[in-house]
Amino acid sequence: MLRQVILAASRNGIVKKVVAGAPLSRSVVKRFVAGEGTEDAVRATRELVTEGLTVTLDHLGEDTLDAGQADATVKAYVVLLERLAAADLTSGGRAEVSVKLTAVGQAIDEKMALDNARRICEAARSASTTVTLDMEDHTTTDSTLTILRELRLDFPDTGAVLQSYLRRTEADCRDLAYAGSRVRLCKGAYKEPESVAYQSEKDVDLSYVRCLKLLMSGPGYPMVASHDPKLVAIAAELAKDRPAGTYEYQMLYGVRPAEQRRLADAGETVRVYVPYGDEWYGYLMRRLAERPANVTFFLRALASRS
Repeated sequence: MLRQVILAASRNGIVKKVVAGAPLSRSVVKRFVAGEGTEDAVRATRELVTEGLTVTLDHLGEDTLDAGQADATVKAYVVLLERLAAADLTSGGRAEVSVKLTAVGQAIDEKMALDNARRICEAARSASTTVTLDMEDHTTTDSTLTILRELRLDFPDTGAVLQSYLRRTEADCRDLAYAGSRVRLCKGAYKEPESVAYQSEKDVDLSYVRCLKLLMSGPGYPMVASHDPKLVAIAAELAKDRPAGTYEYQMLYGVRPAEQRRLADAGETVRVYVPYGDEWYGYLMRRLAERPANVTFFLRALASRS
């Protein structure tokens, strides 16, 4: 119930105004968000790469209905990729970017989103790295997969994201489990109706395992996005017969950092999802919804300010 309340609040304008206007402790946002500017993102990337981790960066923002804002987001990604390349952080895929298509115009015009995503892919190719298309709420799934197919004609290394809480995801895994296909599998963090999504944690986890088995048994490149120790252990078992470098683990910035380092020290590829930018509200609320302990951390930080 708490998760549903928080997810509803993540898109409530009144709640957003109250929370964003509060004297929010910097420690709360800093735990989950690298900072507001490009240099903050580069700094966080450098620190993580130095620790033996890899990175995917998300310039925060979504649901834009303004073409100018969509263009500004594209330019922000281009600048970021140029700075990462100049800092020698992109070679070998050490740092890539994740893009929400609603941030680059998907809700305005699908072709606009495709063209804008293409510009980011071109910048990523120039920087010798890749792009992964984030998945958002279920109403955007078909459009996102359509854009993915178009992008992969010219940029076959463009990554996909699938969410195990959606009832359709097993079928999507079958479609995308082909050679060269990079697929991030996560549970999902949006409020969805029962008609399209599993509602219980158990059902979401069971779906995750079914989907992961499909991806791990195929010739593609699975990206295991989970902090759940049970699912990480299952992934390790499923990956035993796979050659090194044919899959990776992914975890969020600020979540289970000791586990991230443990896996990396064991020789696994671990990619940290690093968000940055001033549009942090929706992202933070979804992180709070994922784990009740995060809510306590958040409230303590609020109470610590006079």
